[in-house]
Amino acid sequence: MDSHHPRFLYAAVFTSGMTALAVELAASRLLGNVFGASNLVWASIIGLILIYLTLGYFIGGRWADRSPYPSTFYRILAWAAFTVGLVPVVSRPVLRFSALAFDQLQMGVLFGSFVAVMILFAIPVTLLGTASPFAIRLAIRDPLEAGRISGRIYAVSTLGSFVGTFLPVLVLIPTIGTFRTFLAFAGMLIVVALIGMGLSTGWRGVLRYAWMPILLAGMAWWGVSGPFKSTTGQIYETESEYNYIEILEIRGFRYLRLNDGQGVHSVYHPTQLNYDGPWEQVLAAPYFNPAPFEPERVKSMAIIGLAAGTTARQATAVYGPIRIDGYEIDPVIIDLAREYFDMTMPNLNVYTVDGRVGLEQSAEQYDIISVDAYRPPYIPYHLTTQEFFTQVYQHLTDQGVMAINIGRGPNDRRMIEALATTIRQVFPSIYVMDLPHSFNSILYATRQPTQASNLAANVLYLTGRGDDVHPLLLYAAQLSLVALQPDPPQSIVFTDDRAPVEWITNQMVLDFVLSGETELLQ
Repeated sequence: MDSHHPRFLYAAVFTSGMTALAVELAASRLLGNVFGASNLVWASIIGLILIYLTLGYFIGGRWADRSPYPSTFYRILAWAAFTVGLVPVVSRPVLRFSALAFDQLQMGVLFGSFVAVMILFAIPVTLLGTASPFAIRLAIRDPLEAGRISGRIYAVSTLGSFVGTFLPVLVLIPTIGTFRTFLAFAGMLIVVALIGMGLSTGWRGVLRYAWMPILLAGMAWWGVSGPFKSTTGQIYETESEYNYIEILEIRGFRYLRLNDGQGVHSVYHPTQLNYDGPWEQVLAAPYFNPAPFEPERVKSMAIIGLAAGTTARQATAVYGPIRIDGYEIDPVIIDLAREYFDMTMPNLNVYTVDGRVGLEQSAEQYDIISVDAYRPPYIPYHLTTQEFFTQVYQHLTDQGVMAINIGRGPNDRRMIEALATTIRQVFPSIYVMDLPHSFNSILYATRQPTQASNLAANVLYLTGRGDDVHPLLLYAAQLSLVALQPDPPQSIVFTDDRAPVEWITNQMVLDFVLSGETELLQ
């Protein structure tokens, strides 16, 4: 005979609500590590999770009417917990295969893998969705109390969801990783389910389900060991509050890759400084000022999107121990940069803060401000607006220049055009160069009115100084000169109120995928 324990019922509802939201957020990280964090991926995850929950609400109500017993309710929660724990273990080989396919941009394999992993969530999330309607059916004894009890149960479930929103992201994923986060919530829910089962039907019946927590504990210990990705050259991987982080070493070069890996965020080599990327092109920014512009005039730099410090190392080598303020929101990346990328320059001041917030709080003015804070494929929208560029303008010296790294499609320059139009609202002169053999462009914006001919004159001046000029600086200035593009046409102005970065980027990504081309974006 089932016995009813109303207070414990609320504990079960709280835990199931917490687990449901934790599964959704952990799913975004699980899939984001391979498929990226684009709005398309997020929309797919959220949409399918909501469909599964909707199905669970429907099934849960009918199930509760047919079997209105606490024992049934707790058995459902036990199976929900166990299937939540299965997700990371079963998905691991699929995701490893997908990671390899993503490196090679094999779209058919990627799409199939994404669908397969999302199907894995159907059973656990649907079962979690049954909890609230089932609990309402069990809790109502007097129809006159139906509204009050229903409201209380949904409130408790929502409070659990609130906890499930922050606990995985802020605590568990950075501490124990995504896979074990799934298992941790599965373990919490199964303990609640078994206790509820014992209270309602007696502890002897619980023994039939004792294998579940034992198996989950075994999977937590053995089932998720080893690296998540098996990328060639991988020497380190971890997860932080913000990113999946991977470090590769190939032919003496170290590369920092984040999340899906479709972008190299930093490069390091102990004896080489030129990486044919966007980093060294920042060094050419001041030479849009009137000639002759002496390198000795550069005294300070800010880098928004420091990553592992590639630009900071290059700038220190070229300009000497100038003041460099680097803004990087992820503290784990900073620690790894010091360990693996020799980011130990004494002239570099590192601030663990969002770049826009850090710049706003700074009292400094800089000769160069570099903006390179991609979370591929997006530039964070708040770093693309007229208000942000006004803030950048105010933090530049009279000779100051901003350099921003922008992604583009093979035949799609809409992001460049939109950012150029936005920056023109603040800066008097802008210039765009296309980085060869990539889909990256660097946009320079000078605080004073300038001319493109200034760069040509400064290249001649630097060349004439011979060995007195660092070869990396001369290379960067010459490349910017030969790769200058025509002035971009007018487009939309991004503001804090309206900056459709994701809309434009999504279209670029879809066009890129349908084109069948492959390219490593930086």
